[in-house]
Amino acid sequence: MPAIRLPEAADGFRACWTEAPGRAAIRAGVLDAPADGEVQVRALHSAVSRGTELLVFRGEVPESEFARMRAPFQSGEFPGPVKYGYASVGVVEAGPPALQGRPVFCLYPHQTRYVVPATAVQPLPDGLPPARAVLAANMETAVNALWDAAPRVGDRIAVVGGGVVGLLVAWLASRLPGCAVELVDIRAEREGVAQQLGVAFATPEAAQRNADLVVHASGQPQGLVNALELAGFEATVLELSWYGRRAVALPLGEAFHAQRLTLRSSQVGHVAAAQRSRWSHARRLALALSLLRDPVLDVLITDSAPFDDLPAVLARLADGAPDTLCQRIDYP
Repeated sequence: MPAIRLPEAADGFRACWTEAPGRAAIRAGVLDAPADGEVQVRALHSAVSRGTELLVFRGEVPESEFARMRAPFQSGEFPGPVKYGYASVGVVEAGPPALQGRPVFCLYPHQTRYVVPATAVQPLPDGLPPARAVLAANMETAVNALWDAAPRVGDRIAVVGGGVVGLLVAWLASRLPGCAVELVDIRAEREGVAQQLGVAFATPEAAQRNADLVVHASGQPQGLVNALELAGFEATVLELSWYGRRAVALPLGEAFHAQRLTLRSSQVGHVAAAQRSRWSHARRLALALSLLRDPVLDVLITDSAPFDDLPAVLARLADGAPDTLCQRIDYP
């Protein structure tokens, strides 16, 4: 007979911890009452990052990056035990009157209730369902990527990698006047999702060459090799993937120099340089949330599971699960 879980006390919480590489568990705890300027949030949904969070779960964060890769409200240290995550949507239970009862997004790990500074939560805009708002961190990454890439009107843009971030980059870029955008992925099944987003699709063998801009988001070294192959003369290849401990070999001795290509990294931890003097992280997050109001983006949330199943979900995703785009976690 399955165990019966008693309801949480008003000041109790449960959180998911990576206890050791490849193994997670649910821990219980008690919250401190929110102080002045703080809010208590009851989680409604969260999302699992298919990139960074699974690298953390597998214990693949390099020691040199332990400090830089800390999540805003991380507990514990790499490689574990560690409580990690940054895509939580909940409702404010206590705090400033203007926020009480409001649905909010917070860069918090997977936890049923939590207390944070009121400045750490972003109210959801009208028209954005909480269940879709779990895409906010992915959308923020996509926005920052396009700021870094600085596409121009009429550009031919290839996006290599049809995960959530790649699909969001392609969707945003396809709305730029005159731009021809093609999503490139080894899985032909991604074509159906691309079509629903209004984006052209091709496998690497059939993809258009001589792109003005290539954005790589597959998380795989071969995807970056494909991205270099698609770039036209003096084009930019923007790298969004992070490989953790893995070394990446690239064919920089072939056409890379003759093509005068620019290979550039983009990472969401800092606002893109061109915007940094005017845009705060909060302003960028508010923009990302506003862009999620389009119902077509529900196609990116392919899987959902209850919070208590999260340790098993992490193990399944770490083993591959290629059909899963955004994995949403739902709270009782």
